[in-house]
Amino acid sequence: MHGAAETPVALVTGSGRRRVGHVVARALGQRGYRLVIHYHRSGDEAFRARDDFQQAGVECIALQADVSREEEVDRLFDQLLAHYGRLDVAVTTSSTWDSQTLEELTAEDVRRSFEVNTLGTLLCCRRAGLVMAGQPQGGAIITLGDWAIKRPYRNYLAYFTAKGALPTLTRALAVELAARNPRVRVNCIHPGPVMFPAEMSAAERQETIAATLVQQADCPESVARAVEFFIDSQFVTGVCLPVDGGRTIFAPG
Repeated sequence: MHGAAETPVALVTGSGRRRVGHVVARALGQRGYRLVIHYHRSGDEAFRARDDFQQAGVECIALQADVSREEEVDRLFDQLLAHYGRLDVAVTTSSTWDSQTLEELTAEDVRRSFEVNTLGTLLCCRRAGLVMAGQPQGGAIITLGDWAIKRPYRNYLAYFTAKGALPTLTRALAVELAARNPRVRVNCIHPGPVMFPAEMSAAERQETIAATLVQQADCPESVARAVEFFIDSQFVTGVCLPVDGGRTIFAPG
């Protein structure tokens, strides 16, 4: 039996809302991790999630930060370390997903997408990686990209450009951190239609399902399984894994 100080700790950014990050956090809690739920503006949801985890017997805290601001990311990690003293897994699900037509797109739209989707991921991964590099056991970092950077659709140019940087970020971090501690690994997941937006119509849901090879969608637990694979696979680093039901390679006729 591990003592409390030896029990591994996982941070999942963007897990305060009941979206994919929350599902990942729940799976890690079930594996015995102590959790850090992160939120930006969804404080009420995050505190309810924290309470639910605690009632289920999972040690959990909820911390706030705007991941695009370096000082707030530093505060987040300082609070995490003051509470738990270690970090074993970091999963970055914080993201923005805003739509603009090409005609409407502004420099500010692009800047904001990069600040959250690219810079925010980099700042969290850098700090997490440096913490892990100082630990004998190292750690695992998993970033979340998007399957559609390979086959982008219209009206999301800023989003796809920002998310398109994450494979390079993942590989570069894997190289940087392994040089400091070879037990630190960095990998990326490219989710497909793993969770339907609440406002999606029944017809849109069926169309999305039909656009996958496996003829299914709305399965956020598939991302959690991929996270667990990367945690457990000590010989895998610097790679990107599509979890998209074949969406990347399937062009329905």
